[in-house]
Amino acid sequence: MTLPGAPGHSGLPFADSAAGALLDVDGLIIGWTPAAEELFGLSAEQVCGSPALELLADPAAGPEPPAGYEGTAWSGEAVVRTGRGEDMGIVFHALPLAAAGGAVGYLVLWAPVGTVDRWRQDQAFTRELFLQDRLGLAVFDAELRLVRTNTHLLPYTGLLPDLRGLRLKDFLEAEGAAAVEGRLREVLRTGRPLILAEETVRTIEDPGGGVVMAVSAFRLQAPDGQVFGVTALFTDVTEQRRSDERLAILHHATAGVGGSLSVSGTGEELAAVLVPGLADAAVVEIADAVFTGEEPAPGEDGLLPLRRTATAGGSAADPPAGTVVPADADCAPALGRSPASMTAPLRARGIFLGRVTVRRGPGRPGYAPADLDLLCEIAARAALALDNARRYTREHRAAVGLQRSLLPPSQAETVAVTTSGFYLPADTATGVGGDWFDVIPLSSARVALVAGDVVGHGLAATATMGRLRTAVRTLADLELEPDELMVHLDDLVSQLRDEPNEPDEPDGPGRPGGPVRPSRLTRAGEGGADGGRRADPVGATCLYAVYDPVSRCCAMVSAGHPPPAVADPDGTVSYVPLNPGPPLGVNGLPFEVTEVELAPDSLLVLYTDGLIEGRDSDLDEGMAELRRRLARPGAATAPLSELGQEIISARPAHQLADDVTLLLARTHAVPSGNTAVWPVDADPVAVAQVRQEAARQLREWGLEELVFTTELVLSELVTNAIRHAGGPVEVRLIRAAQLTCEVSDPSATQPRMRRALLTDEGGRGLYLVAQLTSRWGSRYTRRGKTIWAEQPLPDTPHARSG
Repeated sequence: MTLPGAPGHSGLPFADSAAGALLDVDGLIIGWTPAAEELFGLSAEQVCGSPALELLADPAAGPEPPAGYEGTAWSGEAVVRTGRGEDMGIVFHALPLAAAGGAVGYLVLWAPVGTVDRWRQDQAFTRELFLQDRLGLAVFDAELRLVRTNTHLLPYTGLLPDLRGLRLKDFLEAEGAAAVEGRLREVLRTGRPLILAEETVRTIEDPGGGVVMAVSAFRLQAPDGQVFGVTALFTDVTEQRRSDERLAILHHATAGVGGSLSVSGTGEELAAVLVPGLADAAVVEIADAVFTGEEPAPGEDGLLPLRRTATAGGSAADPPAGTVVPADADCAPALGRSPASMTAPLRARGIFLGRVTVRRGPGRPGYAPADLDLLCEIAARAALALDNARRYTREHRAAVGLQRSLLPPSQAETVAVTTSGFYLPADTATGVGGDWFDVIPLSSARVALVAGDVVGHGLAATATMGRLRTAVRTLADLELEPDELMVHLDDLVSQLRDEPNEPDEPDGPGRPGGPVRPSRLTRAGEGGADGGRRADPVGATCLYAVYDPVSRCCAMVSAGHPPPAVADPDGTVSYVPLNPGPPLGVNGLPFEVTEVELAPDSLLVLYTDGLIEGRDSDLDEGMAELRRRLARPGAATAPLSELGQEIISARPAHQLADDVTLLLARTHAVPSGNTAVWPVDADPVAVAQVRQEAARQLREWGLEELVFTTELVLSELVTNAIRHAGGPVEVRLIRAAQLTCEVSDPSATQPRMRRALLTDEGGRGLYLVAQLTSRWGSRYTRRGKTIWAEQPLPDTPHARSG
């Protein structure tokens, strides 16, 4: 038997699926639903006409009806025995049925206890869910019209008090409403739940900065599968999202600031990382003293000058390029007068270095205290990088200053060459290198040209460079042959490589003696324990060239250094075919001298590898580029300063792999008529003939004022050569910037000047020569030695001609 319509009138939450029966006034079952048949396992024929109490497992323990139950509904729980022989707990609800004549029976609905518990839990869950004020809950129909919402759909102002029947676009801005509805439509179509999809929404009435909502949704279906709506949960994750954004900005700033050791570069990096993540505009101001590597200090007026170093984003409200702040003010972090700006100091190690100011435009929300904390954290990290850049700047300036102080004047003019030197430090994190060049005047109008490169960077490399440059000048003053000079220089670098570290404290008990210096013959890698060696490697390359303007011959030797370029007056450019030896300090192999003859006004170009090797190019490309620049029309005759600047400017500092040193030397020649050479017999009688020939030559040159002195000097030098060395002897006069007298003999014994006693008959010759000339000396040659003496030329046009 069925009871049409009965469940619908019960008002019970489980009426649609409950088992039911009709009882008469005596409690006999007169009607039995199919659901009851399924629940109890008993057919209608089995139960109809029987008392309902017989369904109980223990009829004597059945529930007692309340007083006056005949006219009221009542509920309870009981244990029944099914037709399957099982005891089952049920919840029942009895409804009295009345007619005009009085009560006619009861409608009883049964459901298992577990089912009722679940119904009750579902009801409680739904009720509590709609009461939540931290979670927005909305039920939409199939057309995405709001059917029901809780009292806190969106934690945002600008919502209508009653949203039923409205679409999201009726109270949200179109962009956000369309985005959310698009996601809900997809849930309706596919049935796939939506989980925490983030969208930014703004109300029409109060758009402001909006809120970020995490939207979750699931589809609503009837038991027959018909889709009739969707339920959505809205969670405000605005602060969480802003926290994530702040953290991302901090990570980005940490990675983006500090990559440069330039003060201005660090400021630019800081401004760039703040826009647009934290601001629409950023201004970085740094104290002027920081740019020179000094610690900022206020002036007598108590003000500290700041320089606007970098900006990013809008600039309409930027401060002027130069500002000043009181030394005790504007140093603390603060939100601006309007919530759209804030300022934080750049302070590191207790030193105030500057400040950073950020601003937001009207379309973005104002800054909160958490944003100021973020800016302060970024500023603190940037300040450390800025202070490192300041310290590097100070050390770099000191190193560059030391480097430049150790280099000769950039312009030099000698009889042999006109030179112009250039030094360009690379913008590297390790400081300047040990590159150097030198122009060393030698005897007999010759000149030595040097280019070298010490391994490494920083003050240690610069100090090593100074030691090597001093050594080269000292060895050059000894008038050594180029290959012999390089051997001595190689030995010096080997000693520096093997030189033990100085102890941190003076010798004491248990530490007798000081560090033992290795023999000058010890090479790198030979003998001794590694523990006492220098921690920093010492090595260098060097090119040493000697140019003689009389013979126009240039003898050069290379220790691992790139070959010089030669630009002939006709514009032909070539590289000298050197056979370079190993770098200095590597081993004891010999060095080979290469001799080339240079035409007058040739251009000899010495350089270090920084000029021809870049970060993205190899040596061959660099040498080809240098050749092209030297071969351009007019380069051979261009002023050296202009040509050198042109070559250097083609190598921007940020592209340099190493420091650049360039030495341009335009060669000159002493005309053949400005030299005179005579062989001298090994006979004292020949001295008189030498005096006569020299006097005649000086008069031809217009140097009558120097005849007496020259005769006396040559007499002493030739007499000594004949007496102590024998023959052959050769005399040469050179008229250049000064008059040079040379006497060559086959002896390898160097002369030594001494002060003769009153009783000595000799020993005054060299002393007399030293008193009569401006400079004198001797040098070894492949055939013996040459003693030379120089006299200044009279200041007359005829004397200077030729």
